Amino acid sequence: MTDDAILSVRDLEKHYPVRSGILRRVTGHVKAVDGVSFEVREGETVGLVGESGCGKSTTATSLLRLEEPTGGEVYFEGEDITEYGDDDETEFRRRAQMVFQDPNSAFDPRMTVGESVAEPLGIHGLRDEERQQEIVADLLERVGLSANDADRYPHEFSGGQKQRIALARALILNPDLLVADEPVSALDVSVQAEILSLLDDLQAELDLSMLLISHDLGVVRQVCDRVGVMYLGEMVEMGPTEELFENPQHPYTEALLASIPDPDPRKRGDAVELTGDVPDPSNPPAGCSFHRAARTSSRRRRTTSRRARSGRCWTSGWPPRTVTWTPRPWTTGQTSGPSSTSRGRSRTPTRRQCSRRLSTTRWPATWTPRPTDSAKRSRRSASSGNPNYRRPAPATPRPATSTTPARRTRPRG
Repeated sequence: MTDDAILSVRDLEKHYPVRSGILRRVTGHVKAVDGVSFEVREGETVGLVGESGCGKSTTATSLLRLEEPTGGEVYFEGEDITEYGDDDETEFRRRAQMVFQDPNSAFDPRMTVGESVAEPLGIHGLRDEERQQEIVADLLERVGLSANDADRYPHEFSGGQKQRIALARALILNPDLLVADEPVSALDVSVQAEILSLLDDLQAELDLSMLLISHDLGVVRQVCDRVGVMYLGEMVEMGPTEELFENPQHPYTEALLASIPDPDPRKRGDAVELTGDVPDPSNPPAGCSFHRAARTSSRRRRTTSRRARSGRCWTSGWPPRTVTWTPRPWTTGQTSGPSSTSRGRSRTPTRRQCSRRLSTTRWPATWTPRPTDSAKRSRRSASSGNPNYRRPAPATPRPATSTTPARRTRPRG
């Protein structure tokens, strides 16, 4: 733990019990967060990125003790908050606030915006209504709203305005640490830029330390000083923002950075795709959790990491290895590979199937079409010199028959 760290997390764990049977006995645990460690210094913004379900939000709620952690230590200004009593926890709540992901569910629809923003003041001892209204009006104007908006209800605001109100409620106690869980994930791009600019201005004005959780790497690169990458409840890589974006060490970080769209049209189509399935968090594999899905593939290559493939962690700094991938030859008479199978019997692919594959892939071998009874294809096969071609038997001419039915005549008389 460094001297200037306002928040220090050491081996944080959060496991959820799995119950089964009639008696609902505990038969296992889902390891949502498993041994996460990082620090947030004074005036610094640290980002947590990763795919959905990797444990980012659970890490935030556990370090703030909105959920009791299963194990680990969380130090706030040198004090372990997991050992706080009721009075110490109330003081910690005043100095550490959180902005939740969904602003629609973060407000009581029966309370006005002014009442929702002023509620923390009443909880922490300031019950003078006039003073509360002054603070709420000043803070609403600071986040870009009007003081008259305090008398309106949450459903009267847009998504970006609700997120500004959520920021005002989180900052009304003048905290030292702000945890923002996906603050711009549900907003338009233009509104995202406004919220990010507001966060930057408030951080510089109030000297905030911030933990930003997001899956948008562009947002993280713009706002954060350091970035941590999470996968399956573990912190797989962490470092300064520019260094991590320019020289990633873990293969999962490489895959995340490769998913960022590139405006250069000459580089399109080279995105890295992960193969394999995400392991079960209730039964994670030994060693690095990413080693089962560490193989990535692009249009003509597959990248693997020796450390990840062997189950060892990335921290030794072993660079990834590039392996050239060559497609399997599709030769005449070959029944394995891309040929279709019906009831256990292999047959040569049709001409249409082959033409589709040849139009999208550069195969090292040519393909001879299967002989058919069509006269046009027979002449084409015979002219190509195919040794497997067999001339079809001549068709027997059918006797000419009249298709006009016989005309019936009625007898006269």
